[in-house]
Amino acid sequence: MTDTPLDFGPQTRIVARLAEGVTDAQLADGTPCPRYAVRHVLGHLLGLAVAFRDAGRKDLGATTDTDPQAALPDVGPAWRAELPKALDELAEAWRDPAAWTGMTRAGGFDMPGEVAAAVALDELVVHGWDLARATGQPYTPDPAALETAHAFLRAAAEEGDRGEGIFGPVVLVPADAPLLDRTIGLSGRDPGWVRPA
Repeated sequence: MTDTPLDFGPQTRIVARLAEGVTDAQLADGTPCPRYAVRHVLGHLLGLAVAFRDAGRKDLGATTDTDPQAALPDVGPAWRAELPKALDELAEAWRDPAAWTGMTRAGGFDMPGEVAAAVALDELVVHGWDLARATGQPYTPDPAALETAHAFLRAAAEEGDRGEGIFGPVVLVPADAPLLDRTIGLSGRDPGWVRPA
């Protein structure tokens, strides 16, 4: 098998470990993601893992056509088994060099495979941060995934109007801030966000 540009595995394992650290009592807690409680971030991660797994496989259909904003995501009773399985399958799908070539679809949008990969990695990095901050867990994303997410968000902000990022208005962060903080700022979140006491 030819090498792929980036292995999703390190970042999907980090997200799976964060999810494993979530207690049932934290599911209703708020997060840096407006409108989302912890359970909604987990539900979104499960949905995006399945959608981008299928996008990588070029298995287009209901999972890749669904607008992620169409409904508030949530988790079912089996999420603790379903999420790590979906994350493993996501990483495996993108180990196939064919996933990175040609066109695919996710969230109802057609896009080149390599763009879909960048979107998926960005989602994993940013929502991993959301989950870690909301549940008080330490977070160090995979460096390669973080670099990809930062480049993707920086390009999106430069193309947008009036400093709009993918997830909302860019939050200004010092140029010498850590790369994770700069990435989170580009996503429209405040890197200094802390969960309410």
